[in-house]
Amino acid sequence: MSEVKRGVVRFSVSLPPGLVKEFDNIWTSIGYENRSKAIHDAMRTFISEFKWTQMETERVAGAVLILYYLDKPGLLEKIVEIQHKFKDIISSTTHIHLEEDKCLEIIAVNGKVSEIKSLAEKLMAKKGVKQVKVAVIAP
Repeated sequence: MSEVKRGVVRFSVSLPPGLVKEFDNIWTSIGYENRSKAIHDAMRTFISEFKWTQMETERVAGAVLILYYLDKPGLLEKIVEIQHKFKDIISSTTHIHLEEDKCLEIIAVNGKVSEIKSLAEKLMAKKGVKQVKVAVIAP
């Protein structure tokens, strides 16, 4: 049963006691003021993850992280070339030197899920790229 008050919907949820206890321990340790805000944020994350995995035409914003080593000749040029092909969805990039031959690139993106997936896949396929991770939210 739901009731609408002041722009919110109230509803009840049945959960195992252990799950509620674990959730309460986490949200209080993080510093949330109440369970409702923590559940709100958890639901937003759930929705973003669904859109990322299921809805190719949905717009999302986030970051593509690339870990790579400079031991492959021409790799940096190939990464930049790929980024230029996706200039419509890339807002900015940050290059971080982790070690002498190891770098992390953070690419801020805003666009359709399908375009961001394509960017990540093209980067992953390059020899010398060790890991690519995508984190997005549905604005």
